[in-house]
Amino acid sequence: MLNNARAFSGFAVDDIAAAKSFYTDALGLEVTEEEMGLLGLHLPKGPVVLIYPKPDHTPATFTILNFAVEDVEKAVDALTERGIQFLRYDGFDQDDKGIMRGNGPDIAWFTDPAGNVLSVLAES
Repeated sequence: MLNNARAFSGFAVDDIAAAKSFYTDALGLEVTEEEMGLLGLHLPKGPVVLIYPKPDHTPATFTILNFAVEDVEKAVDALTERGIQFLRYDGFDQDDKGIMRGNGPDIAWFTDPAGNVLSVLAES
């Protein structure tokens, strides 16, 4: 029944203008304004992800969006230069840049202005 359906995902933010600025300016992604106050986040090599406003938004406690990159360290350095701070988690062996290595793909986590957790991780 759904094998021919177009699928897409979405997530909530508490401030749509801040989200548009972050995803456009800090991450350098294409963001379009859609109907009903939604944003379309155009991912390279991927589908459009909807971002929708939710005034009482509570961020998830898990990663909602992963960006697979060729070089995690270069990505972390570039994002740090744009003002992004990387998260540190208790119990994870992360280096001084916030990158966890040697336990699966290299990965580093950060948040958007709404507190949603994102990551850059090594392409497999």
